[in-house]
Amino acid sequence: MSSITLLFLALSSLSPVLSKSPTCPSTPPLTPPTCAYPPEPYTIQPSNGKGLGVFARHTLPAGTIILREAPIFTIRLPNTTTTPKPTYPMPQITQLVREQYALLPEPSQHEVLNLHFHAFPGEFDQGPGWDDILGYIFRTNAYNTGAAIGLFPKIARINHSCRPNAAYYWSEKLGQRIIYASREIAEGEEISDSYISLLAGREERRKKLERYGFTCTCAACSQTALGLAESDARRRDIGRAFTAFAGQLDLEVALPDTRVARRKARSNARASLELAELVEMEGLADYYAQAYKIVAVSHARVGDWETASVWANKGFERRVMEDRESGWTAEMWEMTSGFIERWKEELKVGGAGGV
Repeated sequence: MSSITLLFLALSSLSPVLSKSPTCPSTPPLTPPTCAYPPEPYTIQPSNGKGLGVFARHTLPAGTIILREAPIFTIRLPNTTTTPKPTYPMPQITQLVREQYALLPEPSQHEVLNLHFHAFPGEFDQGPGWDDILGYIFRTNAYNTGAAIGLFPKIARINHSCRPNAAYYWSEKLGQRIIYASREIAEGEEISDSYISLLAGREERRKKLERYGFTCTCAACSQTALGLAESDARRRDIGRAFTAFAGQLDLEVALPDTRVARRKARSNARASLELAELVEMEGLADYYAQAYKIVAVSHARVGDWETASVWANKGFERRVMEDRESGWTAEMWEMTSGFIERWKEELKVGGAGGV
C-alpha cells in the first residue's frame, strides 16, 4: 500500500470528527474580568413643570453619597470694581467662559449647551458679550469651587427646594462637588437642594430665586395660607436666633460666675432647645449641625454635661455626613470629646452639675 493511500485512509478516519460542530474547550482562555458596577443611585428624567430633574433610583438613607462630580471647567471671576461688593460684568464672564468652552470636546460642549439658562428681559440687547448664551448658562448653573467658579452639568440638573432632601459640599482634596442625602429619600422621589439661604419668608426667597428664572412651588412654598404664615415666622425666628447665638459658640466654655449670668445661661439653654426644635420642624437639614452645636454649647455653659455631650455628638454626626474631613467636623469631634470627659468627671464625683 502506497504512502498516498495510507494518508487518504488516515484523513478518512478523521472526517467524522472534523465534520462535527466545534466545541468550547473545557478550560476557557484567560480574558480580562468584567465587573457589573451598580447603577448610579439616581436617574435624570422630566420633572413636572421644571424641565429635567434628578430622581432617586431606590431608597437613599440619610448620608448616602448621591453624586460626585468634578467641574467640566472653572473660571476665576475678575474683580472689576473697588467697592466692598464687587460686580462682574457679563461681557467679561462670557469671554472667560467661551475660552474654556472652546477647549472642551464636542460631546461636552453639547452637554453644556443643553443646560437651562435664564436672562432678564432686555439683557441680550445690551451689546457685545450680552448676546452669548454661554454667559447666561454659566451664571444660572455655576457653583463655587473654593477660589474659582465651576460648571457641573450633572449637578446642574438638581432642582431647588426650600425644604431640600439633599445638600452638597466642595471637596478640595478630590476636586469634586459632592451631593449627599440630608434625610432619607424615597424611591422615585425627586432629589433637591437649595440655591439660596432658606432663613427668610416665601416672598423674600422667591425674590432671590428670580435670577434662576422660576417661581418656587415646592412643598414649603405651596402650603395653605395659615401653614405658610407659620412656616415663614419659624424661619425668621431661626435666623434671628442664629444671629443672637453667633458670638457664644467658643469651644472654651466658662461657667457663669454671677447670678445674672447664670440666669441668662439657663435662659439660653432653653432657647437653644427651642431653636433646634424649630429647625427640625421646618426640615432645614442644612442647618441641623449649626443648631445642635448651639444646644451643646448652651448646656455646657450651665454645667449640664450630659445634655451637652448628647447634642455635641449629634452635631458631630451631621458634620461627618456633610464632610468628614472638614474643619467643622474636627471642631465638633473636639467639642464632643471634651464634653464627654467633663460628663465622666461629673459622674465620678456623683454630682448632678448645673448652675
